[in-house]
Amino acid sequence: MQARRVVPRPLMNAVFDALSLQAAMLDVVAASHATPRLIGERQQQRLVRLLEAARAVPVYRERLGNGRLRSSDLSRMAPVTKRELMDRFDEWVAQPELKLDELRDFVSDPARAAEPYLDRYVVWESSGTSGQPGIFVQDAHAMAVYDALEAVRHRLPARGGRGLFAAFAAFDVMGASDRTALVTATGGHFASVVSFERLRRINPWLGAASRSFSLLQPVDELVAALNDFQPSVLATYPTAAALLADEAEAGRLRISPRCVVTGGETLGKAVRQRIAQVAGCQVRNSYGASEFLPLAWECAHGHLHVNEDWALLEPVDEKLRPLPAGVRSHSVLLTNLANLVQPLIRYDLGDQVTFTGQRCACGSALPVIEVEGRSDDVMQVPSQRKGQKVSLLPLALCTVVEEECGLFDFQLQQQGPSTLVLRIPLRGEAAEAAIGRCRDALQHYALLQGAEPIRVLGEPGCDVPRGRSGKACRVAL
Repeated sequence: MQARRVVPRPLMNAVFDALSLQAAMLDVVAASHATPRLIGERQQQRLVRLLEAARAVPVYRERLGNGRLRSSDLSRMAPVTKRELMDRFDEWVAQPELKLDELRDFVSDPARAAEPYLDRYVVWESSGTSGQPGIFVQDAHAMAVYDALEAVRHRLPARGGRGLFAAFAAFDVMGASDRTALVTATGGHFASVVSFERLRRINPWLGAASRSFSLLQPVDELVAALNDFQPSVLATYPTAAALLADEAEAGRLRISPRCVVTGGETLGKAVRQRIAQVAGCQVRNSYGASEFLPLAWECAHGHLHVNEDWALLEPVDEKLRPLPAGVRSHSVLLTNLANLVQPLIRYDLGDQVTFTGQRCACGSALPVIEVEGRSDDVMQVPSQRKGQKVSLLPLALCTVVEEECGLFDFQLQQQGPSTLVLRIPLRGEAAEAAIGRCRDALQHYALLQGAEPIRVLGEPGCDVPRGRSGKACRVAL
């Protein structure tokens, strides 16, 4: 009797991932230019499926009650917060094999970033801008949706194309002809770098034509690495893109990208114009979160469109009441229609958004929003080179404090040319220890960037101010 051939699990997972992506891309292509009615029907079907799955999760079973909550009655369900979900993690996830302590051990090892968890899940953590980091788990289906939305909608309009052509063009955008550089905070399990490195691992052609670069390395080293790589697409944060524009204008950065993609922070009009002028290329913005990576994409007309067939956003006031179009929200509630492993229903995201209520000339029926995101300032300190300045990026400073010091609730403010003030709510011995760790780490980081020695003063017992977006104002001049 011939022995049955056993297919290795990694190969089975790879085949399943490929089939899931193919199905998701066809769905996203079909919906990209659908009518509002068809988009609404898809949305409602997925919401019904999500609500049914959520009934198996204690956190949501309590909110949904014994009766059958209709999707049209979603606004009757009390919102959830990150703190509540993380405090009740084991009662939140739909798979009992997902344990918070084990996941925390997993994300504590930077070397395991983008590695499949239990051979089937993708895991990342938020940066903790709201005061507490979150851990988010996705299965193959959710990742296929994210990848398809990113490929078909976010990047495709730069090349043009509709219908079935979009599917082929999207695969091209995913790495067939571009050299893509992601400049971000590497060394951690953050959503952007995990999703990027995951794609590099599962797509050999993309792995050779793309690379992530750490914002924490000295600017001279970053510039040299980018000059050597010569990317045609540069993806990074607006503040980092502005810094690289300074390097290009000074003649040190010598790359010619066809497109600069920004996200994670507010992209102001002046910053966009400067990046586009210096780089000599198109600048595209995006809006996403650890809770749903590709929330909105920017069309060729410069408008952000919500991926409403897979994500629901409810703008609300300070009492969590719904707001009409044209009114800027106090916060926004997210419902993720793609992730059934870790349901997110009416999740308080904390961002301020405005639904314009206007149709875009690009032809998409997906709603247009304006987002009030993070807009931290870049600090300028004296350089070791006489008469020059060194830029300390907000993201890099926050990453140093978070990753090296384990502090997530803080504010850094510049006081004088070479002094940073660290404000934290901690008191007593715990505050002194935290301030000492941060002082050493920040001073070391500044020296690596080529700055003269800086002073770091600590102010314990301070409430961290919140910006207009509802998130902590982490870095200020």
